[in-house]
Amino acid sequence: MAASAATTTVRASAQARADGRGRDPESWLTAPTYVPAAAVTRLPGQPGEGRPSACGGCGSGTHNDLWGGTFRGRHRSRPRPQEGRPLPPEPPSAAPAGRRQAPLLLVTAAVVYNDWLLELVLPTGLDPRHSYVSELYAADQRFRLLFAALELAAAALVVAAALPAARRRGAERGERAGWWCQVAFGVFSVADVIVPMRCAPSAEPGCEAVNPWHTATSALVHAALFASMALLVLGTDRSVRRRGGWGGRGGWGGWVPVVVPVAALVTAVCTVGPLFGHPGWHGVAQRAHLVLVGVWFVVVGAGEWGRRPVRVRVG
Repeated sequence: MAASAATTTVRASAQARADGRGRDPESWLTAPTYVPAAAVTRLPGQPGEGRPSACGGCGSGTHNDLWGGTFRGRHRSRPRPQEGRPLPPEPPSAAPAGRRQAPLLLVTAAVVYNDWLLELVLPTGLDPRHSYVSELYAADQRFRLLFAALELAAAALVVAAALPAARRRGAERGERAGWWCQVAFGVFSVADVIVPMRCAPSAEPGCEAVNPWHTATSALVHAALFASMALLVLGTDRSVRRRGGWGGRGGWGGWVPVVVPVAALVTAVCTVGPLFGHPGWHGVAQRAHLVLVGVWFVVVGAGEWGRRPVRVRVG
């Protein structure tokens, strides 16, 4: 009798709402409505939580009795959201557009940043073993416009990928600082192209390797790069890796983000010989450094691709 009375009350309320809104009185059957257990008639011999029961609203007898009640109407059972409990990850198709674009931008930047590979097919007149990559777009070089444009494109790609991540809500403070340093890396790279070397010291004996403005911008590029590497590794240890980026726990993501920055730092130090009057083979070290920076961009892009955002619903 109690179940019948409750069902009658629910039907009457639905009729009143439908009449007031001009809808079909039976349309309430398609809307999930949580009903207390008192309004549910259990099937004989099947008491208890999680057992099939006859729904007091539609009588289908196929709904699950969850948390002492059931959902009525044509629907599937779903978990009740709890405060502070992360919801299941979004499907790939529902991922934010920025999270899909950043990995592609970073991978493209990794390729463009290694534009020195064009030396293999272009008659630059420079020896890759003993020349800086910056000499390719020195003021008096034949292909300076091409290499300068590629350097600017790489910087733009890095900034386009890093800027949305730096503004992302919910990221750790260290992670955001790392992304801002990567934005600074792109900005200083643009400045490095604006104030190029006047000449190519490896090909012109009278050309000085130290150009004050260009040397200063190059130093800022490296400072922003290594600050970004350190902050992203430390800042995302509890966020990206916890959410599945960088190969997850115990995978390749555990050591690659540490080894690559260390190797990049070592190769960068090996390029300073000409600045102290000891040139030779610094071109090999710098090109290895650029390859490692490209690998770093791919690693960071993989971390963004594998990121599983935590969505928290309150209430």
